[in-house]
Amino acid sequence: MKKTLLSTAAAMLCSTAAMADVNIGNPLALTGPIPDLVAPMAQAVDLAAKNINDQGGMFADGQALNIIRADSGCDPVAAVDAVTKLINVNSVSAILGPVCSGAAIAQAESVSIPAGVTTLSVSASSPAISTMEDGTDLVFRAAASDAYQGVALAELAIEQGITELAVSYANDDYNAAIAGVFAEAFTAAGGTVTANEAHEPSKASYRSEVATLGATSDNLALFAYYGSGGITLMRNALETGAFSTFIGADGMLSDEVIEQLGAENMTNVTFTTAASDDSTPAFGAWQALAEGAGIPAGDPFVPNSYDATFMLALAIEKAGSDDRASVSAALRDISSAPGEVIYPGEWEKAKAILADGGDINYEGAAGNQDFDENGDVAGLFSKSSVVDGAWAAELIR
Repeated sequence: MKKTLLSTAAAMLCSTAAMADVNIGNPLALTGPIPDLVAPMAQAVDLAAKNINDQGGMFADGQALNIIRADSGCDPVAAVDAVTKLINVNSVSAILGPVCSGAAIAQAESVSIPAGVTTLSVSASSPAISTMEDGTDLVFRAAASDAYQGVALAELAIEQGITELAVSYANDDYNAAIAGVFAEAFTAAGGTVTANEAHEPSKASYRSEVATLGATSDNLALFAYYGSGGITLMRNALETGAFSTFIGADGMLSDEVIEQLGAENMTNVTFTTAASDDSTPAFGAWQALAEGAGIPAGDPFVPNSYDATFMLALAIEKAGSDDRASVSAALRDISSAPGEVIYPGEWEKAKAILADGGDINYEGAAGNQDFDENGDVAGLFSKSSVVDGAWAAELIR
């Protein structure tokens, strides 16, 4: 269990002076292996900031909320450099992101935790994030851990009648972690893992790996980023007819996969991702906002990106200042009961309640955003397959 640690040094790290704008650092992976996934996430972050500024801004004086963006490139080294600049040069109050697990872990361990700055990731999902803190309460995420998605994917494989398969995973924090969870859950459910091999990202060819894995099974569980080896590995597998069925997780869920490989070749492909229940009032409020701004409301981690931005701003508003030391506790306060329910876009309403000393409970586009003791949230997942040349999602849990 994490415990809040408010040291004197952290308390002195006030990011902006009174009457100044409020700055939140946003180290998204604008380049790297998943830029197509990240682009609408950035749009959702910007929409949340616009909604806030259009409805009175921050505090009684209406200061602007500024999103200070940087590129973490889905890379641990780049993330450390980006967040170091955001904290030490741009003096941000909190960190919104990074997107990828390796980047989120590296920057938190090296930069944001030592500086006493709260991180709220929009999508980093490695199970390792749940237990990485010791004595602090500074790392949160608005998407469920892959400790749950790996199990959901294993259950889906069994339901589809897959009783044996080979596993290939990219050698990075995210893909290695979810592959491990998946393999354990699949085996526990009665399945057989015929081979379980890491592959290095961004190779020109994976024919050797495909041949080795394909000799053990007709089914492949692939955990990779589409832009750093995933498409190439699938292409090599399709060219050689090594596998008849592919399953995997959200690192592969991109339109570019269909464009590169052809929809006609993806009739037996299923990928899972974090999802939202589109029947809830919260998602309905978000969908109206997203459609008005031309943002795909249901794309992977796009609702989570809006939620995370809105919640960090609510936490700072609740604290009454952008003092870094106050963000963590306030983030827990605004995201759980008791309090009046606040939906996406309802900044003016929330601001008035907080100004009167009341409590709020933000219910997000991505679902309930109550943080557990590790800063994690529960979540839903969907399965996506190719229908009429495009990804079609279906909620599974």
